Amino acid sequence: MYDQATVEAIIEEITREALLRLQQKPKQPAPNCNCQGGTCVRDCADKVDQVVQAGANRVTATLGARPQNNAIAGMIDHTLLKADASQDQIAQLCYEARTHHFASVCVNPAHVKLAASLLKDSDVDVCTVVGFPLGATPPTVKAFETQQAIRDGATEIDMVINIGALKSEDYTAVYEDVGSVVRAAHAGNAIVKVIIEAALLNDEEKVVACQLSKAASADYVKTSTGFGPGGATAGDVALMRRVVGPQMGIKAAGGVKSLSDAQTMIAAGATRIGASAGVRILREAGA
Repeated sequence: MYDQATVEAIIEEITREALLRLQQKPKQPAPNCNCQGGTCVRDCADKVDQVVQAGANRVTATLGARPQNNAIAGMIDHTLLKADASQDQIAQLCYEARTHHFASVCVNPAHVKLAASLLKDSDVDVCTVVGFPLGATPPTVKAFETQQAIRDGATEIDMVINIGALKSEDYTAVYEDVGSVVRAAHAGNAIVKVIIEAALLNDEEKVVACQLSKAASADYVKTSTGFGPGGATAGDVALMRRVVGPQMGIKAAGGVKSLSDAQTMIAAGATRIGASAGVRILREAGA
């Protein structure tokens, strides 16, 4: 699908950008508060407006607390990706999302059809994951997963990049990996977020992953699966923002447990946040 000249041009751009971007300093993140384990979302409601003003257009939440701020609710991907998630829990997730007008629910592929059925005629989208959580499946398989998810009702696809190919410097394979999902998703009017699993990469590899994702026309890059060795860091988000520029979306996910964590990620350049404490952020904000 991609000729050698195209791939070489992309690699040249990546090399140039890597040298430039890695010399730039990230913005100073917002200061942390003293909240622990998600309690910030209950106790620091006055800071939620700062999150919005900093530029967030979505955050992520899991099954649980009732949001009280409709404006912030529309920024949340309400997420439940645990392997043992039951149909009853998915139904509860969708009920909360429909009731409180979350932006989407994010569920595993096996639950997409149920979620789409429960959210029919609502203003809530259905997001699912592809090649999750390892990214180590062939592009054809990821493309098929994407097509099946869209047939089942998904409108957002969070795919995991081929990390092994990236670390092997097989950039043609990585480009095709992302491109196969983007083509399948965009053909079905779905958006794509590319999970680079930043905790497994060095800075140069993060730059390459972001550049290849951008070149393949992905809509977002995302820090982490939440199932890897580490989650989002402000440094990673800032680096990703400098690489992809101001227009492409960035999702910070994994380890974002408080409002102060979310503020830090947003200040660094994230436009969505993946966090189990997201629902509590809304509750803390108040209606």
